[in-house]
Amino acid sequence: MLYPLIRKFFFALDPELAHGLGMNGIEFLNRAGIACLLAKPVAANPVELMGLTFPNPVGLAAGLDKNGEHIDALASLGFGFIEIGTVTPRPQPGNPKPRMFRITEKQAIINRMGFNNHGVDQLLANVAKSKFAQAGGILGINIGKNFDTPIEKAVDDYLICLDRVYNAASYVAINISSPNTKNLRELQKDDALDALLGQLKAEQTRLADKHGKYVPLVLKIAPDLEDEQIQSIADLLRQHRMDGVIATNTTLSRAEVEGLPNANEAGGLSGAPVFERSTAVLKKLAGHLKGEVPIIGVGGIMQGADAVAKLDAGASLVQLYSGFIYRGPDLVGDVARAIAERRR
Repeated sequence: MLYPLIRKFFFALDPELAHGLGMNGIEFLNRAGIACLLAKPVAANPVELMGLTFPNPVGLAAGLDKNGEHIDALASLGFGFIEIGTVTPRPQPGNPKPRMFRITEKQAIINRMGFNNHGVDQLLANVAKSKFAQAGGILGINIGKNFDTPIEKAVDDYLICLDRVYNAASYVAINISSPNTKNLRELQKDDALDALLGQLKAEQTRLADKHGKYVPLVLKIAPDLEDEQIQSIADLLRQHRMDGVIATNTTLSRAEVEGLPNANEAGGLSGAPVFERSTAVLKKLAGHLKGEVPIIGVGGIMQGADAVAKLDAGASLVQLYSGFIYRGPDLVGDVARAIAERRR
């Protein structure tokens, strides 16, 4: 389709600049009614999960549309669900630029964005304008903490965001696994995670009563976990009856890209090199959860076979991010078709 022709242009630019231009380009094509130039229609392949009906099992991971500014345009590319964010209670600029780097030899990206976003109120204003959201499209909202909120008070930020986004979201994702906010991953440890999940689930119950609807809560975890940590997280997910888990975020490891240009840049590594590590965590997690908590698989999906491997490891849905940047919108249909073939 159109994307392979213009990728060379985008990849000649600074990655963050290219990202902004790309999002604006998709927006323009959608408003002009010609988004079909970017991607073929994706056949329906519904999945029932967390009390929701996903039109197909291929979603967009958080991070591509942090402020919910391009929901309708991205939905036009065939995604079964869209996850926006990560959003924080207050606007924040994120880390200093440059903060995004390509490793094209390995179809990888390193980012240290740092939850740059316009704040939860602006995100909600954007969601309110979305035809996709108004029509009942599956919209996940990924929430985090502000960089200057002390880690011991992080739960306050998550509770603020959960309260604000609850009525606008199909599900809410709790991001405690970004490597680009100081000490955030400390929240994955036993006592901290137990306390966080307990308070979030209590707030979910209160909000369900208030709004008369139940909005699922899912936890997004890192790939850099020891076996004991995976077991502990699984136990807490089951204990607190979490509705789902996203496995995984980016990795701090550089084993797969060592010696390549940009490999020593600080931040989280995504793309093809994280696939094996992410899928291994997913498989171990699935073994511990025994089907009690559904898993959304993300990390290094660059082709249909990668998505099938995620499902074989125990995922029920998948999400794309770096593969979408390297392969373009055609990847959505490729992955959807591969999964449909697997289900036959």
